[in-house]
Amino acid sequence: MKILIASDAWLPQINGVVRTYQTLGDKLTSQGHEVRYITPDKFITIPLIIYPEIKLAINHWFKIGVMIEKFKPDFIHVATEGPIGLAVRNYCSKNNYAFTTSYCTKFPEYINTMAKIPVSFTYKILKWFHKNSSAVMVSSDSIIDELNSHGIKRTVKWSRGVDIEAFHPKKKIDLKLEKPIYLYVGRISKEKSLEDFLKLNLKGTKLLVGDGPSKKKLEKKYTDAVFVGVKKGSELAQYYASSDIFVFPSKTDTFGMVMIEALASGLPVAAYPVPGPIDVFDNFKHNCLDHNLINSIEKARKVSRTDCINHSKKFDWHEVSKLFLSHQTASRVAK
Repeated sequence: MKILIASDAWLPQINGVVRTYQTLGDKLTSQGHEVRYITPDKFITIPLIIYPEIKLAINHWFKIGVMIEKFKPDFIHVATEGPIGLAVRNYCSKNNYAFTTSYCTKFPEYINTMAKIPVSFTYKILKWFHKNSSAVMVSSDSIIDELNSHGIKRTVKWSRGVDIEAFHPKKKIDLKLEKPIYLYVGRISKEKSLEDFLKLNLKGTKLLVGDGPSKKKLEKKYTDAVFVGVKKGSELAQYYASSDIFVFPSKTDTFGMVMIEALASGLPVAAYPVPGPIDVFDNFKHNCLDHNLINSIEKARKVSRTDCINHSKKFDWHEVSKLFLSHQTASRVAK
């Protein structure tokens, strides 16, 4: 099958959306499918005002139709609601092509945090964006419930996967930091609620892996924390495996792929009981989630690495890629 994926989030960005669709493409290709991406690197871009690291395509409107017709995909999937996703969505709607969409980021809450735009207003835009989608693919049941409550229908569950060979306790090294090590991996930005973590009085080391618009400010304010910047591949896996507790203070993620990478590395997770963590830890034998982050950390201390690893196995990439395809099969391009 020929599968076209449109995403405004792409390299050099490093986040869960980019890693998800990179890995998905690799898995689908290994299964004999042909995958093509429409991403910002193929166009002229400008930086997003409130988040300069994100580049927005600006000369894509007339090119996208040509790209779609030249590739002649069997399935079209729109991963994001940005300029590229919007252009592909509009082209498909205009030409009566079926397509699926994904809801990867809690944009209403994110934009409200960054720019104080009312959540209700942004949900109305999202409802319009996804209304022609054959299936709105969502990572968790709790986010499906949220979207349904705002009138966004035809939602289907599509969880996320983790490479349990890449993220594994055997990658452990000596980081030469005071233990215990409390790890965070992800964007260093306001919507991640990182100050909830950084302001805690914890014995040991607070270690943050990643970059973002808030990094310099937080680095200057919290001198007791260690910021190491972006890490990839085996080096990232080493940071996971060599830490003691993973702290995930975000309340605006739809899933939180970093949590299952931590679990696969044998790392207990402390987080709030909100969508994302609630779904990752559904049916987990330990309830570490708490509205008080210190309490969550204390609960996580008691969780064995073996239990973490075993729970991570439910997020198998082979099954995740199969589920992605099953959601596409009812959405062939030609209606």
